[in-house]
Amino acid sequence: MTEANDNMPLTALGGLPLLSGQARVAAVIGWPISHSRSPRLHGYWLREYAIDGAYVPLAVPPEAVEQALRALPALGFVGANVTLPHKEAAARVCETLTDRARRIGAVNTLVVRDGVLHGDNTDGYGFIENLRQQVPNWRAANGPAFVLGSGGSARAVCAALLEAGAREVRLLNRTLSRAEAIAEALGPAIRCAPLSECSRAMADAALLVNTTSLGMTGQPPLDLDLEPLPNDAVVTDLVYAPLETTLLAMARDRGNPVVDGLGMLLHQARPGFKAWFGQDPEVTDTLRQVVLND
Repeated sequence: MTEANDNMPLTALGGLPLLSGQARVAAVIGWPISHSRSPRLHGYWLREYAIDGAYVPLAVPPEAVEQALRALPALGFVGANVTLPHKEAAARVCETLTDRARRIGAVNTLVVRDGVLHGDNTDGYGFIENLRQQVPNWRAANGPAFVLGSGGSARAVCAALLEAGAREVRLLNRTLSRAEAIAEALGPAIRCAPLSECSRAMADAALLVNTTSLGMTGQPPLDLDLEPLPNDAVVTDLVYAPLETTLLAMARDRGNPVVDGLGMLLHQARPGFKAWFGQDPEVTDTLRQVVLND
């Protein structure tokens, strides 16, 4: 038997690389976690760039999440993604936060440096990059943005729109007080209104964003009359299952540019992957199909 060369990468049957003792390991932490597409997404990039690393799902119940997060440096993890319902708990555990994570009050990306947990929120980054990739001429300053919802995703989207140069974001939600809490945190450019004012709020909007779960598989469709919306306004839905929601189908039929929610998932993963594995990955059509096939 021929001895293996120390400089030769180890391979398993089928030619896939084996992890070495220097492999970098990251994770996605949530409860539950079996639905997450992140392992498939990061696994594709690890193979594509032939990186000695791994990305694993960790199902952690809420009562154990702070203990689990604090253990990441000792266990040798280079970082992790954090998904529902742990994003706010992660913000409390981190020793440092980026400005955007602090404004949003939630963390979805952890980086371990020198044994310290650093927290970021890349949801808004993923949202903006998805728009820019799918509608290259879109600019946040093109006109008012109309945003539906008041959860963590709405807060991240509003913060990202302001950071990108939006002068006015109209935030509508069934419970007005929840929208007003976001406006209080992010500033006077966030204008809140009840759902009864949808028609007036979208009349001159340049962007319409659904951040609610309405339209998702197993949920009721979003009941929204798009008649007042300008035909050149971009319509995007954070829901990506199904890929084309009723909202996007209605908007496409009337001629509006539409952007599905899958790209946000893909782009929000890029900063973490770069920090953990040293490679700025590309979001390609092949990647989209790999994740959709999951």
